[in-house]
Amino acid sequence: MKSPGRLRSFSWFALAAIYFAFAQQISLRAANGLSSADWLLPVSSLMLLFLLLVGYAAMGYAGQSQREPLKAMGLIRREGWKREAVLGIALGWSGVVACALPMALFGGLIVSFWTNGHQFFLLFVNILTLALAALTEEVAFRGYPFQRLIDAMGPTLATLVMSLLFASMHVLNPNATAASTLVTVFAGWLLSIAYLRTRALWLSWGFHFGWNASMGLIFGLPVSGLTIFNPVVTSRARGPIWFTGGSYGPEGSAIAVIVLPVLMVILIKVTRDYAYKYAQPVIVPGGIPVDVDAMARRQHEAAMGPAAAVTPSEPKLVQILPVQGLFNGATGAVAERQEDRETAGDQLPE
Repeated sequence: MKSPGRLRSFSWFALAAIYFAFAQQISLRAANGLSSADWLLPVSSLMLLFLLLVGYAAMGYAGQSQREPLKAMGLIRREGWKREAVLGIALGWSGVVACALPMALFGGLIVSFWTNGHQFFLLFVNILTLALAALTEEVAFRGYPFQRLIDAMGPTLATLVMSLLFASMHVLNPNATAASTLVTVFAGWLLSIAYLRTRALWLSWGFHFGWNASMGLIFGLPVSGLTIFNPVVTSRARGPIWFTGGSYGPEGSAIAVIVLPVLMVILIKVTRDYAYKYAQPVIVPGGIPVDVDAMARRQHEAAMGPAAAVTPSEPKLVQILPVQGLFNGATGAVAERQEDRETAGDQLPE
């Protein structure tokens, strides 16, 4: 893409980023007016998702003439999209297991269970919240803005920039550290790869949701420093902070620094078929359109002369008599000629 086109794409990316910050404030205020207590977070996430989808769809329609902007940003319900989401959830769960298992084996986990009815209700609310929040962040960081950044600076540099922005959004989380910021950069890079390999958001959403839900709801550990997603199971890891991540959770540990790059390699291997099917570069036609058949016809007419171009006249109708009639007619003619010869012989003088 030429420089004016890159600048234009970057301008749309900047507008999308500003709109994201604006939509966050609007969604929080709307959620405070519509709900409270347990339903505040899911309603806020739902409102933010709605505002992003509407706003980014309008930008795609106005700026890039997208006929189906939701599909263009990665929300395309194609064949196998559910499998992509399940694959992402499985990868996210396996990554959390790889982080939590060493802590349980070499340090120990102190686990508590809360089994009253309200806690199970909160479990349902938290599942909904984490699913909506993961999809919202994927739309914001791997959807329309990421695509415009790719147009502006290419996929590699765009992935790095978006990963840094993704990490910067988590810097203000409780108990954030330099290690947790590095882990979040790796997580953003992995999620960007998931989009680039499939050109859809289902795999990255599945990984994002599977990671957070497994970390908080299944293992009861802090999710990016937040302990509000442990309604039934609550765990506290024992050991040095560099090993456990401390109050921030495993996402601030040295184990996660190793696990996430390994998951990137695994992700690339398991998405080879998706990349072959969806991530091939688009072939843009160029040059002047040529009608090859018309050219060949003109060359043939020039070589063969004007007569070759004349359309042959329609054939005349020919009547074909039956074979039996022809045979009888021929036999009668021979008999007549024989009779004439005999008559002429009789008339000769003796």
